[in-house]
Amino acid sequence: QVQLVESGGGLVQAGGSLRLSCVVSGRTFSWYAMGWFRQAPGKEREFVASIAWNAGSLFYGNSVRGRFTISRDNAKNTLYLQMNDLKPEDTALYYCAIRRDIYTAWAIEQILYDYWGQGTQVTVSS
Repeated sequence: QVQLVESGGGLVQAGGSLRLSCVVSGRTFSWYAMGWFRQAPGKEREFVASIAWNAGSLFYGNSVRGRFTISRDNAKNTLYLQMNDLKPEDTALYYCAIRRDIYTAWAIEQILYDYWGQGTQVTVSS
């Protein structure tokens, strides 16, 4: 059974930083591209960042580019999202997801991901 467990969310002031983690089990983590998404209250879930299976390519959403960094540690089966210069509009439930197919690049489309974590809440106060 594939499981993704996020952690690292919390309450932070604007301008602060947080690092999210996502531990994957039940699948060979190093074979799969991964992604981070978020959903704010009353809004649709949106793409944040994605990393290829071999970390050879990355891609970020426009609203986080230059402030967030996605990375992975295959030895620990863990995906990370370093979030700097946080803004109130970054407040959301953050999800990690694993792509359906092996050896693929980053992806924006949610339909390409087949397993999701339960989410970790990030709240940024002004």
